[in-house]
Amino acid sequence: MRITKQNSAGLLSALGLVTALPAVAQEITLKVHHFLPPPSTAHSKFITPWCDKINKESGGKLKCQIYPAMQLGGTPPQLIEQVKDGVADIVWTLPGYSAGRFPAAEVFELPFSIRSAQGSSRALWEYIHTNRLHQSEFKDVHPIAFHVHDQGHLHMVKKPIQSLDDFKGLKVRAPTRLTNKMLASFGATPVGMPVPQVPEALSKGVIDGAVLPWEVVPAIKVQELVKFHSEGDPAARALYTSVFIFAMNKAKYASLPADLKKVIDANSGPETSAWIGKVWDDSATGARKLAVDRKNQFNTIPAAELKKWEAAAAPLADEWVKDVSAKGHDGKALLQSARDLIGKHDR
Repeated sequence: MRITKQNSAGLLSALGLVTALPAVAQEITLKVHHFLPPPSTAHSKFITPWCDKINKESGGKLKCQIYPAMQLGGTPPQLIEQVKDGVADIVWTLPGYSAGRFPAAEVFELPFSIRSAQGSSRALWEYIHTNRLHQSEFKDVHPIAFHVHDQGHLHMVKKPIQSLDDFKGLKVRAPTRLTNKMLASFGATPVGMPVPQVPEALSKGVIDGAVLPWEVVPAIKVQELVKFHSEGDPAARALYTSVFIFAMNKAKYASLPADLKKVIDANSGPETSAWIGKVWDDSATGARKLAVDRKNQFNTIPAAELKKWEAAAAPLADEWVKDVSAKGHDGKALLQSARDLIGKHDR
């Protein structure tokens, strides 16, 4: 076969196209790291479905390799550094595990602030972006979503909590700085620790109980380690909640081609945050039933009693304003912003 100059140019052009094809069709696998086991709500009902969605919407170009239960190493408080440094491409964690590092985001963790995780998660995303906290406190990562969990309750080993007096002499686990302060205002001895440490602490008597949302109870089998569950009046605002972030490594996001950035963007933001919150709200009933089936004991703290708790914890808001103002924020304005947005989205 005689190869002419024209044929040679055409052949080289075709070879160039073939060579370019793998780059166009290249799959990108994102390492997703979190601290709970695979059966948890976070893994099975939020992170895995989110990953399946971006895979489908990217035509298979985006894939996740999920590492639950800290399989990439480290501890839950180190997750935020892992996504910043690129050890993981995406993490799900609590900013509050890094006490004092994200003070402006803590406002949603003030006691008796929220009603539902869905509405308050939407409010949280709006709060972060309205106040440009994504460009200050969270500037080292690319936020995909912010959310809070369903209402938190008291889960106790030896006795229920029915009044403020019942807290005296008890060591109670809490997840974040403000929740620890809340327990101290009630008269308990707060013990801060991430969720994975709770089962061992309960079984060894290191703590007498824990504040937890129903959602996480089955994942760490708390219903098998405690006997008493004290819940607030359902008409009242939640005793507490915690702030979570689902975040991506900034360099990884920047490296994505435009079409794949659009997929991530379409699965980020206020709608995604509200969806995650709803997953938490919806999980509470089934999780609670496991404790009911074990014939654990339940009590409801009446609204009148909760008013006493709210009064005891009221100074925490002023303390928070003072703390964040000392770090360069307008604390009063941030507190009002959070309250206004919760009122707007979480009535």
